[in-house]
Amino acid sequence: MKFSIQTTTLAAGIFATVCLAFAINGFTSLGDLTDPAQIADAKGFAWFWTFLATVAIVLGALSWWIARHQGDDE
Repeated sequence: MKFSIQTTTLAAGIFATVCLAFAINGFTSLGDLTDPAQIADAKGFAWFWTFLATVAIVLGALSWWIARHQGDDE
């Protein structure tokens, strides 16, 4: 199955937005927790989603860069 570069960039942007929403939700919910183990788990959860968002942003930016420079080679 083939996806166009534009579709890949759009999907990466949507995925990064969803991941950032989960990360922000995780970081903002830290104030409601009192147990140190739960706080550590919530921070790990939030940082994991932040990492996924970063990967999606980098891959989306790379895909966008390829799409912009693809016409230059032809």
